[in-house]
Amino acid sequence: MVALTNLDDLLEDQLKDLYNAEGQLLKALPKMAKAANEPELKQAFERHTEETREHINRLEQVFEAIGAKPKGKTCLAMKGLIEEAQEVLQEDAEPAVRDAALIAAAQRVEHYEIAGYGTVRTYAKTLGHDDAAKLLQKTLDEEGRTDKMLTQLAETCVNQAAEMGGEEEEEEEA
Repeated sequence: MVALTNLDDLLEDQLKDLYNAEGQLLKALPKMAKAANEPELKQAFERHTEETREHINRLEQVFEAIGAKPKGKTCLAMKGLIEEAQEVLQEDAEPAVRDAALIAAAQRVEHYEIAGYGTVRTYAKTLGHDDAAKLLQKTLDEEGRTDKMLTQLAETCVNQAAEMGGEEEEEEEA
């Protein structure tokens, strides 16, 4: 374990956590996209996969801006969130219900990232790392937009379809 003796140490430690979290997410998102039934949700996961690649690149720029080496430390929180998402993928669920569960899992991830990026952005600002703070704010803004988009998908189509469950299929078979 690294000694955290000042805010610079804490900033670097938290950035390492986020760096690893984004790497874990980059591996999980394609599986979530593949499991999604709703085309817009599938596209959202695919789009967020590309954004996540950019977030990793941006974090590498932040490390450089603060004079640190880009490396991660295992983010146990993201590991747990992804394990929960993988449980959803293994459930025997109606496609629309699975989509609603995928959105719930994805929003938990987004909220974790929003908290993490907000924290490191504030640390960077406090320490006078203005370039790093701007990069972190850009990612924070994207994470917020992704969360809002997931909410919109849930409210406009996925939750209603999940509420119907298998009723539509039963009606079609009759």
